[in-house]
Amino acid sequence: MTTKSGTPKKSLMLFSGRAHPELAEEVSKHLNVGITPQSAYDFANGEIFVRFEESVRGCDAFVMQSACAPINQWIMEQLLMVDALKRASAKRITVIMPFYPYARQDKKHKGREPISARLIADLFKTAGADRIMTVDLHTAQIQGFFDGPVDHLFAQSLLAKYIKDNYPASNITVVSPDAGRTKLAEKWADDLGGVPIAFIHKTRDPLRPNEVVANRVVGEVEGRLCVVIDDMVDTGGTIAKAIHQLLDEGAADVVMAATHGVLSGPAKDRLSACGAKEVVFTNTLPIPDEKRFPGMTVLSIAPLLARAIQQVFEDGSVTSLFDGDA
Repeated sequence: MTTKSGTPKKSLMLFSGRAHPELAEEVSKHLNVGITPQSAYDFANGEIFVRFEESVRGCDAFVMQSACAPINQWIMEQLLMVDALKRASAKRITVIMPFYPYARQDKKHKGREPISARLIADLFKTAGADRIMTVDLHTAQIQGFFDGPVDHLFAQSLLAKYIKDNYPASNITVVSPDAGRTKLAEKWADDLGGVPIAFIHKTRDPLRPNEVVANRVVGEVEGRLCVVIDDMVDTGGTIAKAIHQLLDEGAADVVMAATHGVLSGPAKDRLSACGAKEVVFTNTLPIPDEKRFPGMTVLSIAPLLARAIQQVFEDGSVTSLFDGDA
């Protein structure tokens, strides 16, 4: 039997949906790789069409899309992109969703409810995704919903470095907006040099989403700079009430740091009027000018995404980017 030998080669191709092209452009510059051109448009009835303008056969495909509003449209567009890549013989498809959609629906609170975060994972697996890359999941166990590798990146190092560079650590208390985020607060405290932590004891009515009642602060905050941390801010109700509570308890100043700025509805008004010295987000989701205000800072997640993409492409270690803690 005769055989023909060939030279194995790998090619990285980056693809971007229409939700947040600015982030994809920034990632492409860090990778020194162009975004693959494509046609993408909506039919009159809302159906989406995508087609890539170059051959993708045998490539290592990285498909970026940020799940901002209208969230269901952008999820569908990314699914169609994955399906197109699978049918065009891409070798490996990595779905990059900086903000994992439906992450808050990761379990059933009552009977007859969906587990929507699991459905999202199933949809992308069925479409042809081999791997998912995401940033700061609402709950880490969502990684188990996808039957394949999940690269769970952390924005904490980026946010914590910004806080360290701009505020004296000697007077900082890290504050979790609820008891469920105290583990994250402990990691933040270690990053900032062993500062104390506190948390807001609150209640939430499960029948009234996005409405929170803040009760009391557990921990020492009087006279200190309180850094309130969270993974996402949607309507801003939780964070705004937490900041008011901290100021009422005698905090000298409050800075808020969160990864995902969803910023729906009244969020801008609530955050700009809540009394925080500074509000810090990353750009995992687009934050247009009309949602910004003086005192808001947006840090770029693109360098972290680019490093992770490079590690995946080279079969390296994504965990090494986080000192073995990922």
